[in-house]
Amino acid sequence: MIVNELGELLLFQYKDEHNPEPFWATAGGELLPGESYRDAAQRELYEETGLSNTIGKRVKQNQDIFAVAQSVPAKWLEQYFLVCCSSSSEVFAAQWTAEEKSTIQKWQWWSLTDMQRQQRQCFKPEWLPNLLSSILDTETLG
Repeated sequence: MIVNELGELLLFQYKDEHNPEPFWATAGGELLPGESYRDAAQRELYEETGLSNTIGKRVKQNQDIFAVAQSVPAKWLEQYFLVCCSSSSEVFAAQWTAEEKSTIQKWQWWSLTDMQRQQRQCFKPEWLPNLLSSILDTETLG
């Protein structure tokens, strides 16, 4: 959950063969052998955004079965960490894999108001707006 001092959440728009419509989701990825969730979050943060900010506290854990991009449906245990950054931070595709290059269409900063105006189906998981709301209610950003 990469959130700037304006309370905006950085999301990536994905399009893959498992979903008929594009959807918005957070940065993230799979664990490498022997890697902790926190270490994976730090690595993925840089690879997908070019940012090297500190990984903050875990704000959500989720378990679900789904497939992304070129994967097959599998059970995923996700951990969401808070990363605070500046709205002026430069985001770039530092080390995208071929799969990321083919499925990620663009990125965008989303305010909670803008997320709430959209149909919930465009966010995966669909509870991302609620999690952002909770973060904005409980955290000091910036």
